[in-house]
Amino acid sequence: MDTDTLMAQIADYCRRARMAESTFGRLAVNDGKLVSRLRIGGRITTVTADRVRGFIADHPPEAVARNAGSIAIPPRKSPRAAAPEHAGNFRFYDNRQKYLLFVNTCSEKWVVAQRVAMELANLHPQPPALRLFDAGVGDGTVLARVMRSMHARFPTMPFFIVGKEISLEDVRLALDKTPDRFFEHPATVLVMTNLYYAEAPWLAPKSVDAATTMVWQEVALRGNTSSEFEQQITELQPFLNAHWQARVSPTTGNPVYEKPVVLVLYREDHRFLLDRVRPQRGLAHAGYDLVLASQPFRARASDAFKADKVLAPLARALGPGGRMIAIHSHGDDPGLEIVERVWPGENPFHSDRHGLMKAVRQALGRDARDLNFNAYADARALFRYDMHTLPSEVSSSIGTSTLLAAWNAAVYVAQIEDQRLEQVMSGSGYLDATREVLHRHNGLWFWDESFVISRKRG
Repeated sequence: MDTDTLMAQIADYCRRARMAESTFGRLAVNDGKLVSRLRIGGRITTVTADRVRGFIADHPPEAVARNAGSIAIPPRKSPRAAAPEHAGNFRFYDNRQKYLLFVNTCSEKWVVAQRVAMELANLHPQPPALRLFDAGVGDGTVLARVMRSMHARFPTMPFFIVGKEISLEDVRLALDKTPDRFFEHPATVLVMTNLYYAEAPWLAPKSVDAATTMVWQEVALRGNTSSEFEQQITELQPFLNAHWQARVSPTTGNPVYEKPVVLVLYREDHRFLLDRVRPQRGLAHAGYDLVLASQPFRARASDAFKADKVLAPLARALGPGGRMIAIHSHGDDPGLEIVERVWPGENPFHSDRHGLMKAVRQALGRDARDLNFNAYADARALFRYDMHTLPSEVSSSIGTSTLLAAWNAAVYVAQIEDQRLEQVMSGSGYLDATREVLHRHNGLWFWDESFVISRKRG
């Protein structure tokens, strides 16, 4: 089916259903400008065309016309309904290629680690260890940098560190950064898990079925050199391949674990010292001194969802005097300007720290009385990170590789779905928009926003 034929079908459908073309585009493929772009010669992918045809087939125009004045159309009941549902709930941060390109071309991980390190001065750990929970380890760059800062401030204190990550590839990358951490700070217990936010701080699944199938693996690293630790951690690859499996949730489109896994790492020569620090299956507790929640949710999710599913459970995991630092994208930067030039009016960053903290209070209910909510002034709450570029790379003639890296960073931070990217990347307009913004600002940077929730000490 060519574009002209599809356009004719859409026009006929809209006439019979008494529906505006922009409404049709929004309901069919979540794109109100679909029809207008097709009319001026825009191209369409086969996936989008299938979704358009599926919408027309599943929503007879006569039935829609009888509901004139209302655009609330029941969801399709055919198997095709899964495609739009997944598109709307697509967890963008699981896109490996965009993620890795962003991490290696932008300084966000470095700057986030610096911001987190500022909170170490406010910690008052109690024996037997300083306890840290990372709510999204990613490739491990932030965690490794924070661990270095922790060692600099608490060089002889035992560390208990739990990292949540469902992505097998990210777990591999994160573990690859840990051998030197065990060498520099031998009194370390590092736990990696794929449990949900409401389970991971306690290392215990809530479901009885999940609890009975949980894989609990304890590894005592032998030797006393980074090379020896690296070899033994590398030998864990078959274990990770066998057990760190995920599938897509049919209701949310997000990845969920096939079976829960807890991997405990520590040095064999410090087993005696760490006896009270090492977690025991079924007996682990939370009580964290520091919780790191950096970009743990989709920007477009509602404040209530972010609070109820992520932030409130993490706040409950804080120990006396413990602090949770939450970090998310803020917008109002050249990165968002690129996105708005391609999709006018686009702004995925509808949450701010004040609204999120209010939502967390509501989600916690009476439990919020034991917590302090620290918004801070913009000078401390907001911080900037940049895309790595040389002055020559943003001169009068910007190379294609630099433009593509900048475009990737902009759409990655804004969490633009692949389907929408396909529609604009068939032409050169997105590169022109990127080039104009880089020239205007002599580079590319982004704003992140942070806030802190802390538990009262007693």
